[in-house]
Amino acid sequence: MPDTSPYAFLAQLEQVIQERRTNPTDASYTASLFRKGINRIAQKVGEEAVEVVIASKDTDDEQLKGEAADLVYHLLVLLAHKELTLKDIVAVLEARHSH
Repeated sequence: MPDTSPYAFLAQLEQVIQERRTNPTDASYTASLFRKGINRIAQKVGEEAVEVVIASKDTDDEQLKGEAADLVYHLLVLLAHKELTLKDIVAVLEARHSH
């Protein structure tokens, strides 16, 4: 039985992003972000973070979920660009939680 947890999906998405990084295609938005470099990727993370803040102040939970999804996606792209993974981030959170 396949793992259908959100964590399994995030791991799968992380793999797809890494695949777009190592084997880019012209049609891939993700590959285009990697081609544009860290400044554009970081800018997108910042833009999406602001959009999450704005959406959180509204009553439209669907918009907030969409903006949060965009933020998570762009953060995963940023992490991949920096050769980091969600496991690296979880390790930091775990270490902080144990103190």
